[in-house]
Amino acid sequence: MAKQQTFADKAKAKTKPNFVNVKVIKTIRTPNGTYKFQERFVKLSDISKVTEIK
Repeated sequence: MAKQQTFADKAKAKTKPNFVNVKVIKTIRTPNGTYKFQERFVKLSDISKVTEIK
């Protein structure tokens, strides 16, 4: 039996995601005077929008 699907067909079917994952690290000062770090991932449509993250 012949293959039904070739590697080229599989590669063509996969599309790249049209967003970028960015890791945002935010520092927070506690009442004791120490610092805590909060990390989160944000999906952006374009890397140039990094400066708009709050």
